[in-house]
Amino acid sequence: MAEAADFQGMSPSPARRWLRRTGTLLAGAPLLAGVLQLPSSPAAHAAQTAAVADATGSGTVDISLDSLTPSAPAEGDTITVSGSVTNKGKQTVTGAHVGLRVGPTLQGRVAIDDAEKRTGFQLGPDPLEVGGKYVEKFAKLATGVSQHFSISVPVKDLNLDSDGVYQLGVSLTGQTAAQPWDQVLGIKRTFLPWQPAGADTKTKTTYLWPLISAVHLRAETGSDAQQTPVFQNDDLAKEISPGGRLDQLLSLGSDLDVTWVLDPDLLASVDAMTRSYQIKNGDTTTAGKNQAVAKAWLDKLEKTVADKDKEVVALPFADPDLASLAHNGKDVTGSLSHLKDATDVASSTVQTILHVKPNTDFAWPAEGAVDPSIVKVATSAGADKVIARSDSLRETGGLTYTPTAARPIGGGTTAVVADSRLSTAFEGDMAKADNSTLAVQEFLAQSLMVDLQEPSKQRSIVVAPQRMPSVSQAQTMATAVRALQDGNWSDSQNLSAAAKAKPDPSATTNVPSASSYPSSLRKQELPRSAFEEIQRTQSTLDNFKAILTDKSRVVTPFGRAIDRGMSTSWRGRADQAETFRKGVESYLDDLTGLVRLIDKSDAKLSGRSATIPVTVQNNLVQGVHHLVLRLTSQQPTRLKIGDDTFDERPIQVAGEHSQSVKFTTSAKANGPVTVVAQLFTDDGQAYGPPVRFEVKVTEITPTVMLVIGGGVLLLVLAGFRMYTQRKRAAARQAAEEQENTPDTEGGAEALNGVNTDAEGTVDTTEDTERSKDGPDGESTTESGADDPEHPSDPTPDTAPESTDPSGTGERVDR
Repeated sequence: MAEAADFQGMSPSPARRWLRRTGTLLAGAPLLAGVLQLPSSPAAHAAQTAAVADATGSGTVDISLDSLTPSAPAEGDTITVSGSVTNKGKQTVTGAHVGLRVGPTLQGRVAIDDAEKRTGFQLGPDPLEVGGKYVEKFAKLATGVSQHFSISVPVKDLNLDSDGVYQLGVSLTGQTAAQPWDQVLGIKRTFLPWQPAGADTKTKTTYLWPLISAVHLRAETGSDAQQTPVFQNDDLAKEISPGGRLDQLLSLGSDLDVTWVLDPDLLASVDAMTRSYQIKNGDTTTAGKNQAVAKAWLDKLEKTVADKDKEVVALPFADPDLASLAHNGKDVTGSLSHLKDATDVASSTVQTILHVKPNTDFAWPAEGAVDPSIVKVATSAGADKVIARSDSLRETGGLTYTPTAARPIGGGTTAVVADSRLSTAFEGDMAKADNSTLAVQEFLAQSLMVDLQEPSKQRSIVVAPQRMPSVSQAQTMATAVRALQDGNWSDSQNLSAAAKAKPDPSATTNVPSASSYPSSLRKQELPRSAFEEIQRTQSTLDNFKAILTDKSRVVTPFGRAIDRGMSTSWRGRADQAETFRKGVESYLDDLTGLVRLIDKSDAKLSGRSATIPVTVQNNLVQGVHHLVLRLTSQQPTRLKIGDDTFDERPIQVAGEHSQSVKFTTSAKANGPVTVVAQLFTDDGQAYGPPVRFEVKVTEITPTVMLVIGGGVLLLVLAGFRMYTQRKRAAARQAAEEQENTPDTEGGAEALNGVNTDAEGTVDTTEDTERSKDGPDGESTTESGADDPEHPSDPTPDTAPESTDPSGTGERVDR
């Protein structure tokens, strides 16, 4: 924003200016007499300034300006300046007093910059004291001792004339033993904006109020149905607790006319904390206990943004680092798709949690630094407005005023250029009251000067502060914004209105080249290796989700974790960023490893055919499908799987179960064969590592078969011989029994079907046959179903299918 722009013509009346300068010259006549004889070159001027400072000892006493109220006074107000003075010298200061020095008005924004940089007291630029009763005296100021002061002056006694920014100095005058005369021993400068009546044309000011935090959630979730979220630490609870950073930002911003800029990841993280959650630090896991705090913070935020006058701008999920993507990630396949996903989920996240529809048209590169590649990446996900900053998109047309923030930069994209001076006003250590007071006054001074540069030309100015202000920075910001909104030269407007404002035709629209991008910011970017690692994780996730029956259990947590791996919050924290990314990748590898093939030991095949069992184990809580198990023979001339080199079977395994699959094999020759089992997804992508084992094939030869056949024949002959011998013995026994039976029994035997011939012999043929039957008619001599097996009985070639896992070291089931 016109960094060199200067405002001309804003000075006191000629008479009053003459009186002040005359008084200054008279007071400093002895010193000026010598000074005026010095040459006027820049080097001589620097030497002159140093000489005056040494002569007056203006660095002896340190002055802290702790408060100035009101920050922007109006007619009838009384200004109160409070602070402390500390003697840093080696001698006691006596006869000291603190006084105020007001004026002259500063001519432009550069004059404010110059005045802010000056340190020692300088005759001429520093006016006379207001004096009189508006001083605070100290009889003695010992070395190293601090004393408080407070001076109140009615505005009417400051002789503030025309509207403008006045320099306000607080100085201590005193004596030392070595220099026993009055001299300025210390001075602190600030600014007093003076606009007692409403400006004819007020500046439209947009202040962005960011609710952004670092990454807190891990990719890991509980295995329960609710998928209990796991946090890296409990830092987020501290931030949203009363007095915490995010609690202060929310409380302070709720009373201001600001545009809320939210990272949806912060909302999702706090929302996860409202339910059961865990904190994992190393190997220690504890249960979170801050559900009530999270609910209270979200409820307050929801009520704040429910006001229709409050605009909510949602950044892409996890606030991805656009510059890192543009410079190091865009050439890594798939990286830009993550930005699109992060943008798409941003709106739904905010609407689900806060029940308001956010604006997702804005992209915000780190510190507003842009180049053509950053603009291209920033708009690739759908945003058509880029929040830049004036120290990046610099004015080159010689404008003498700060132009309106919005300007077209080509391709239908609007750059909303935030003012760099106003945006960086609160980046220091605002915990010190002195720094905070000075920052507020300089912010108001610069804001008023923008309006005074071109009073007849209304402009829209945007302020984009640091992404994650500290508590003290947020408090200082709120003080400044409140004073600005109470002032008479500025009106508030939201970011969308600022982006739609009519562009200044003289403002630059040229995006700076890549070589202009600050090297300090480039050093903080994520390296290319980070995006390559992220893409590996995404590829693993794509394979994994393809086999799951409930994809949402992994797609959502890991998709968001990948977004968090590209967060702008990792800038300057390269080691922590790498640890996070590796943690995501490692945890995903652990999950995918829960679906695996059970290792097999070497097996032996001692026949022409057999079945080989392979077991798939699923230790996930959900089922898996769309998997194919392939068993491949590395030497098909020796061992075939099915009818070819390999065979495949579809796999579907319930959660926390195993499935055993048996493949038919046929041996062609003796020797060891390496067999490979591998899982594949439906699209042919290998899943998990292969399992290799060795099958030793021992084929049965004709000679061995002949020997076995001869043995079987001998057994058959021996059995036949035993049978005939038993039959003959039974016949002899029957004959002997008949010879010993009396004749009176013959009739009974005849009735039982025993025939006798004329010579009295018994036909035992039928008896012999009947002797084979038992009492119940079952055979007792012929081989039946209940006969014991003999060594010669053949064994079945294959065993029935079994779904039980194969044991380690088991023989191949033939």
